[in-house]
Amino acid sequence: MPGRCDRTVPLAVKVVVSGGVGVGKTTFIGAISEMEPLDTEAAITHVSMGVDTLDGAESRTTRTVTLDFGRITLDPTIALYLFGAPGSGAQEQRRISFMWEELAEGALGTVILADTRRIEDCFPAVDYFEDRGVPFVLAVNRFEDAERIEPDEVRRVLGLRGDVPVLECDARERDSVRDVLGALMDRVLGERAVTAR
Repeated sequence: MPGRCDRTVPLAVKVVVSGGVGVGKTTFIGAISEMEPLDTEAAITHVSMGVDTLDGAESRTTRTVTLDFGRITLDPTIALYLFGAPGSGAQEQRRISFMWEELAEGALGTVILADTRRIEDCFPAVDYFEDRGVPFVLAVNRFEDAERIEPDEVRRVLGLRGDVPVLECDARERDSVRDVLGALMDRVLGERAVTAR
């Protein structure tokens, strides 16, 4: 047929990247995005003292205030659209919960990043996505000065079910990020196969 385009348009799949403040969400998305990633980093000012918790990440000078965004095409049929949620500890959760609601809408799955120096900061994300039945994987971002804790111990500390993948990653490394996203896709497909039976 004249004028017909044979180019395949990939299916767009929404994935949320979440976790505490300073855990590496912006870096994670930037390491894999095939486009210049969008970030909404803003300077941390004295106004946020006592509001934003930076224990264990005192050297941070910026934080995501709205979202991060990137895209990676897995193959000609599927493209992941990565939305980085603003970081949250227990104190900040009420203030940014509306943003999480918006980002979680229509998400196929979630990567929750964890930092062993502040493991408790990922509790709000774990609770949030568990409560909504959104499939997720937990990826422990390996910071050079952080204590190394085995994935099974992280699972135990966070009270995660046995079917939730817990992986180690380096959010700066493209291959490491790709492996985490692959584990998330495997989990999503596995859950869908069980549901279809």
